Amino acid sequence: MKIIVDGDACPGISIIQRIAKENNLELIVYCDIHHIINLEYGEVKVVESGFQSVDMYVVNLCKSNDVVISQDYGVAAICLGKKANVINPKGYLYTNDNIDKMLEERHLSQKIRRGGGRTQNAKKRTAEDDLRLEKSLKRVVECNIKE
Repeated sequence: MKIIVDGDACPGISIIQRIAKENNLELIVYCDIHHIINLEYGEVKVVESGFQSVDMYVVNLCKSNDVVISQDYGVAAICLGKKANVINPKGYLYTNDNIDKMLEERHLSQKIRRGGGRTQNAKKRTAEDDLRLEKSLKRVVECNIKE
């Protein structure tokens, strides 16, 4: 099991890093050349800049029981199909039970925006989001280590 992070938009990296280190897990953070990420533990892989370039690396690297952290629903859906565990940077778990609804909502929001409408902005990150990420990641790691 390894932890793979879509680092282009991932707050909470210090939490992820700490849990990976505590559990002696491989940590790989992918980002494009426009992002600078420094880690005390783990590896940063910088990839070419381009539409979904980081997403493709994350999807191609993940395997069954890996933990993927991404806020991209498309990445989450593909990684779930590969039997990986997927967590949003705010600590919400993506599952086979909720991913279809999320993809549908994303599609509807895109349709509204293309038609000139407005959709709700993402809420600011809170301390509760950090706590939820920590709890969710610890739970997923513990469950996978026991298996």
